[in-house]
Formats: sequence, structure tokens, C-alpha cells
Amino acid sequence: MTEFERIAAAIHFINENFQEQPSLEQIAKAAYLSPFHFQRLFTEWAGVSPKKFLQYISLQHAKKLLQQKISLADTTFETGLSATSRLHDLFISIEGMTPGEFKNGGERLMINYSFAESPFGDIIIASTGKGICYIAFADEKQKAFSQLKNNFPNASFQSLVDSMQQNALRIFQDDWKNISQIRLHLKGSPFQLKVWETLLKIPFGQVSSYTGVAAALQNPKAQRAVGSAVGDNPVAYLIPCHRVIKSSGIIGDYHWGSDRKTAIVGWEAAKTFGEN
Repeated sequence: MTEFERIAAAIHFINENFQEQPSLEQIAKAAYLSPFHFQRLFTEWAGVSPKKFLQYISLQHAKKLLQQKISLADTTFETGLSATSRLHDLFISIEGMTPGEFKNGGERLMINYSFAESPFGDIIIASTGKGICYIAFADEKQKAFSQLKNNFPNASFQSLVDSMQQNALRIFQDDWKNISQIRLHLKGSPFQLKVWETLLKIPFGQVSSYTGVAAALQNPKAQRAVGSAVGDNPVAYLIPCHRVIKSSGIIGDYHWGSDRKTAIVGWEAAKTFGEN
């Protein structure tokens, strides 16, 4: 098992048993590690102890975050990108593909792609000459590449790490000062692009609901359409669809697995609020 697979197994166990507040020994057993080694591995990964992390992904904590987010929704969305969160100190610009590119499945586009590691497992990242067009978690590399090709069936592809990809991948590092402006070149409808732009405004370490996102779009009846657009997000993590949870406080589904979503939400909360 990789380190993240062990972390994911532990998080799955926590998700299933958080109401009983499981002990360190019980969680470590789910990761097939001794309590000592699990405590060290988990703290290195999350920046906080397993016990502290358990608090961040409990239903009560999710509800607290969600309540804060709803009460501050207007302020958050009107001020735009958070001035206090590390990733969102950056300005991320989105350029939609032309109608011709959209209709023709990326015809005449040259797309560079590569595989990389992240704290949440391997990813595939792809870029055009205008910006990042795709990021997905790649548990199976061939399957991940096939999905990329399905998104752009008429494009040309080359395995190449370019400067846009290298810059975007720095989002997983602690030092955000070395990141230049991140540009995105996305294939989506005007409504989808608006939803994705709105997701960028949810601060690092916080969450919103589908209702909250719809309200920010001044279309409060569009929760179902918002949910579809969130699910169709083509740029994992960078466009933070993982920060949208159910109004009840339940973490909810995620294209790349609910345990991974829980891991990301908890990891971001730990980076923002945590203490070892």
C-alpha cells in the first residue's frame, strides 16, 4: 500500500466510525500499521495528530464550517478570492474554449500531459497553449489517460511536462510565493464556467453547500444544475469542488471517491486551523 492508500483506509474507517470516536489503536489497525508508526505517518501527512484530524472531519465540525460559510456567503463571494488562504492569494483566470473547440472536441488543440504525485494520490495533469485544461486523480494511469482523451476526442496529445503544469503543481507545496498566475483553459458551457469560477471563491479550509453556490450565482433554484456542474469539474483540486458539501453537513459524494474528498477537506482544515 502507498502512504495515501494507508491514509485513505484510515479515513474510511474514521468516516464509518467517527460517532464512536475511535481510539488511535483502532484507526491504526485499519491502516495496517502500529499505533506509533501510524501516528507519525499521519501527522507528517496532515500536519496534525489523527485525533485532531478526526475533529476536523466529524459531522459537527462540518456543520460548524457550513454554518459559518452560509452566514458569510455574501461577504465571501463579493470579496472574491480569499486574502488569507494560501492558494487563493493567487489569481486564477479561466478562459473558456471557443465554440468551435467546444463543439469539435478539441480539434487542432495540442495537449501536453504528464503524471505527478500529490498528497492525495497520483494525478494526471494536462495543458494547452493557453492554460491547464484537465487534472484528475489517476489511480489507474491508462484509464486516466483514456478519460482525458474522451474529454478531447479530436485533440493531439504528447507526453510532456511543461511550465504551466509545473507551476500549477506547486499548489500542493507549503511555499506559495513561487507560484505564478495560474491560467485555466476549460471546455464547458457558460453556466458551468460560472459555477467553476464561483467554486474558486470558497476559501481554503472552508466549505459551502450547493444551495450556497446557487445563491452566490443569484439563481437560488439552480441547486440541481449546480450539483451537475460541480460533478463535471474537469480540474480536480485546483477548482475546489471538494469544498461543496450537503446542507446537512455530510461530506457527500465526490467524482474521485468520498474518502478522498474527506481527506482533502480535513487536510485543508488542518493546514488552516490545526496545531500539532
